[in-house]
Amino acid sequence: MMLAQRLCLFVLTLAPGLTSTADLIASNPNVILVITDDQGYGDIAAHGNEMIKTPHLDRLHGESVRLTNFHVDPTCSPTRSALMTGRYSTRTGVWHTIMGRSLMSPDELTLAEALATGGYRTGMFGKWHLGDNYPCRPQDQGYEQTWHHGGGGITQTPDWWGNDYFDDTYVNEHGEPQAFEGYCTNVWFDTALGFIEQHKDGDDPFFCYLATNAPHGPFFVDKKYSQPYTDAGVPDPMAKFYGMITNIDENMGRLVKQLDEWQLRENTILIFMSDNGTAAGVARRKASGGRQSPVGSDAPNQWTGFNAGMRGQKGSEYEGGHRVPCFIRWPAGDLSGGRNVSQLTAHIDLLPTVLDLCNVDKPDGPPLDGISLVSILNGDTDALRNRTLLVHSQRLEHVEKWRKSAVMTERWRLINGKGLFDIQNDPSQQWDIASDHPQVVDKLNSAYEDWWTSLSPVFNKAVHISLGADEENPTHLTCHDWHTGDGPVPWNQNAVSKNPPHNGHWTVRIDQPGTYEFRLRLRPAEVGEPIPAGQARLQIGEVEATTKTDGTTDEVHLTVELEPGRATLQTWLTETNGTERGAYFVNVERLDGT
Repeated sequence: MMLAQRLCLFVLTLAPGLTSTADLIASNPNVILVITDDQGYGDIAAHGNEMIKTPHLDRLHGESVRLTNFHVDPTCSPTRSALMTGRYSTRTGVWHTIMGRSLMSPDELTLAEALATGGYRTGMFGKWHLGDNYPCRPQDQGYEQTWHHGGGGITQTPDWWGNDYFDDTYVNEHGEPQAFEGYCTNVWFDTALGFIEQHKDGDDPFFCYLATNAPHGPFFVDKKYSQPYTDAGVPDPMAKFYGMITNIDENMGRLVKQLDEWQLRENTILIFMSDNGTAAGVARRKASGGRQSPVGSDAPNQWTGFNAGMRGQKGSEYEGGHRVPCFIRWPAGDLSGGRNVSQLTAHIDLLPTVLDLCNVDKPDGPPLDGISLVSILNGDTDALRNRTLLVHSQRLEHVEKWRKSAVMTERWRLINGKGLFDIQNDPSQQWDIASDHPQVVDKLNSAYEDWWTSLSPVFNKAVHISLGADEENPTHLTCHDWHTGDGPVPWNQNAVSKNPPHNGHWTVRIDQPGTYEFRLRLRPAEVGEPIPAGQARLQIGEVEATTKTDGTTDEVHLTVELEPGRATLQTWLTETNGTERGAYFVNVERLDGT
């Protein structure tokens, strides 16, 4: 049965005002995409985890089409850029979570931008992690309404200083901070539900991107969620990690219930997924008598985790690093009832799939790597059986060929260009059989070489943060986005609080000519931290400025004249004893013409 024919069957159960087949077909489905952070495939009870409690996700699993061979990048930002663009993450400029390599190119076409051309209202809530400055913010990439935290997680350097998951301050699409009451995950669901309620009775469909920072560390959660796991013998931090997931599950139940009450269930595409393999769902291991054993394994009743039989965790090139859950439910489109789709699929496929399901033509933009999955979602068991997909984990300033890479087909996994595993007969990837199948190794190596060559144009490029643009003036820079040549970056507030003697530069673009004031700080403006006596210096392109510091102020001001163009920006705070560090926070404001 064709999609349009199936839709006709649901005409009486959809939103009020749809009185004909034509009305129904013309009514684009709403889309809610929920992505959790660091929750692995095995961190859901329905996938065989006998310890974790996820009744609402289990119910959604039973009501959805499940992509059981669905892959993402092994870490946060790369997955999110691929998800948003339908393109391999490296193409978008993203291959790390810090060092300026988590900034997605503004030249990319995002799912939000594409759906907006089809009349969708767009909202984003939670974790963005693709850039905190214009032109990389969510509001610059197609989202008209947003509440989000800074950086890659709450407590990271760009986040509001002092946030701790409870009663925190987040920013909206206008860059305005607001203090919220409650636990972070509850807030993300609250704000997302507010957006949905705002648009549930409107003429336009909506796209809601709900990206939790949980269960990413630090593992902060109310004890009522973690204590039952501790009592059951789950070690920390896994007990807290599980507790954070149980809280997510509770919120998923709240979301689904509200969709039912608002009569949005039938014609809303609800997608649930995660961004990489588990971070803490398998107990860390320690040396014991020359052997590796699970933490707490000396306690016979202690739970050591569940990884669905996969090798590797977050960051790994093995299956456990990048195979994650993906549930898709859309009752009006016959995507329901609980069935598995086993074909090889990936994050890059969701943009073309969602556009296809929503009857939205893709606007002009960069070519996609992903393909629409509508045929296999509709039950075609023979389609898409001969794909080759690739993932890698770089986490470096400059990419390295073959680093932590996986070339995947339905049967094979080539790891780091050397190890070959038959994933169908050896799902835990224990037996390297490369020597038995040299032709397969050669074929997959060739696929990697072609892929690497196609990515290479971006290797020596960087995404530039705009200075002096009307869209963001002043611009608030943090050391999270320093380029350092793979040196240390103070990417979280705990690291910054120790005032490490580190430095790096930002890649920037001066948007307009004029007078620019730079305010150098060791803490954000709302926090005091004296700059030691000595000298402050900045260089942007060929322009330099210096001033003395007397150790009594939290902020140093330097003013320079700049012309439009791309440049690197670096600062130095040098103490009288010679200790030197960069300013971790720099506000840049174009003073004239504002």
